[in-house]
Amino acid sequence: MRTCVGCRKRELAADLLRVVAQSPGSDPIGDTVVAIVPDPRHRLPGRGAWLHPVSSCLSMAERRRAFGRALRVSGKLDISALEHYVENRHEHS
Repeated sequence: MRTCVGCRKRELAADLLRVVAQSPGSDPIGDTVVAIVPDPRHRLPGRGAWLHPVSSCLSMAERRRAFGRALRVSGKLDISALEHYVENRHEHS
């Protein structure tokens, strides 16, 4: 059982999408940017967080700033890869 960082409901790991933080880069201003990426195969290294792969849970997690807390990262978070994954998954369902 895992808890969605968006809606906080508990589900089986098979029903949730694992997300991880990838190595930080920097933006043109020089701030640290951490990419939050989907891990559908549950194989990427590092601390993971779990999310229902739907846009409502994604927006709720972003609004609550849950990714930074769950993944224990600070700085600016780039969730564009995660947004793209959720949008494409929704189109193919």
